[in-house]
Amino acid sequence: MELKLWCAIYNMKMSKSIRRNYIYNLFYQAITILTPLITAPYLSRVLGPQCIGELSYTESITSYFVIFATLGISIYGAREISYVQNDIQKRTDVFWNTKILTLITTIICLSIYFPFIYLFKQSKIILFLFSSVLIINVFFDVTWFFQGMEEFGKIVLRNTIIRILNILFIFVFVHSVKDFYIYVLGAYGLQTISSLSLWPMLKKYIYKPSRIRPFSNIKTVISLFIPTIAISIYTVLDKTMIGVFTANSYENGYYEQALRLSKMILTIVTSLGVVMVPRIGVYVGKGDYGSVRKYMYRSYRFVFFLGIPLYLGLFVVSENLVPWFFGVGYEKVIPLLKILGLLILAIGINNVTGVQYLIPTKRQNIFTFTVIIGAILNFALNLFLIPLYFSIGAAIASVIAESVIAIIQLIIVRKELSFVEILKQNWKYLLSGFIMFVSLYFVENKLEASVLNTLLLFIVGVFIYFSCLLVFKDSFFIETVLNLKNKISRRGTKNDEKIENNENSSTFEE
Repeated sequence: MELKLWCAIYNMKMSKSIRRNYIYNLFYQAITILTPLITAPYLSRVLGPQCIGELSYTESITSYFVIFATLGISIYGAREISYVQNDIQKRTDVFWNTKILTLITTIICLSIYFPFIYLFKQSKIILFLFSSVLIINVFFDVTWFFQGMEEFGKIVLRNTIIRILNILFIFVFVHSVKDFYIYVLGAYGLQTISSLSLWPMLKKYIYKPSRIRPFSNIKTVISLFIPTIAISIYTVLDKTMIGVFTANSYENGYYEQALRLSKMILTIVTSLGVVMVPRIGVYVGKGDYGSVRKYMYRSYRFVFFLGIPLYLGLFVVSENLVPWFFGVGYEKVIPLLKILGLLILAIGINNVTGVQYLIPTKRQNIFTFTVIIGAILNFALNLFLIPLYFSIGAAIASVIAESVIAIIQLIIVRKELSFVEILKQNWKYLLSGFIMFVSLYFVENKLEASVLNTLLLFIVGVFIYFSCLLVFKDSFFIETVLNLKNKISRRGTKNDEKIENNENSSTFEE
């Protein structure tokens, strides 16, 4: 379960358009999904599972230092900026206090990191030196400031440009295994450019600070850090433990590719949470818990509506997808995808209950407790399963841990959000998904692995699933279609009116 930075900003002001920010977020999620679809098939063939596995393992080690360098400061900074959006002096003080604290934590982590990496083999030290850029970028990154200001458009524009440059760099400069270090250098270099690119825009928002007190709210920072570290550590723990127990870069390579693809699909399901958190926070502030429940049930419905067909579709299509998408030598990604695909539902539910509900209702301690339980369980299962089943064992451990978190959270909120009501609203998606799954299963067995056949399976799956929802008269789906149709109709009407007005204007001028 990934705690996105802006998901902690649960009571920011609603002066900016939620719909507009949601569109920005959806656009960025689309770019996030399209980028690996373009680059992953190429890189998997050019670099191979061993190079990808080595980089994955190295980054998993470096990630621990990044986590401690960040220390929850970015979450705290974004939240505090959201409180003082309209006061330039206060937001200036928040920015510089936060940034100075980040500088201190970054220097401390780097001073430990550089001696630490010499404990590893000489061949890995070069990769670790490159990866140090990830720690340095913790200081350079000011994305949290613009999230607090609700300037999502600037973030999306920056990220889109960087992703396009990354795609171009890969295809121009990376052609074989010999170009591995060029790929790593380019990837980290673009991340640094991405972090620095927002700095010139800051002069519009901040001035000189009136007072410097970087440690004034250190207790709050640490309280926000605890759930972040629990989540972040066990999301990278799998890769570290695979590397330790297997001493095999290939296993990490398979796991990295399967996890990346499943989480790429997961972003579609969790994208709603980014804008739902502040909206729910507003209703909590007003004491309007009836509206809170209404939005929460709709969020669960959104997760089941998309999560069920995406997981079941991925389960069936993986047999056809992996051979042409990743190439020869990645056969083990198929069973990994079938297991890790369950994270789409588990993390989707966690995102709704934990991030969208427990955090806005100021029960962060409960949220932290559930995540820590999941982290401990994941670690314990990894100790047992990875030595027996390698990357497969790590995948099973992750799914079990996330599922347990989902169950515990639903039990905790059962008096406020009825699990029976959630199931009652979503049985149509379960049944429609099952019909789609059975149909695709028989079709897939008769098709060879190819781009066209995977596309055919996708189209057939979408058609069957949505047709079933129409037959079952699912209100959520029908309302969505009708709303989309009405918006298109209104846009067409407005365009006609503009044309008519222009014609009348021209006639008048004549």
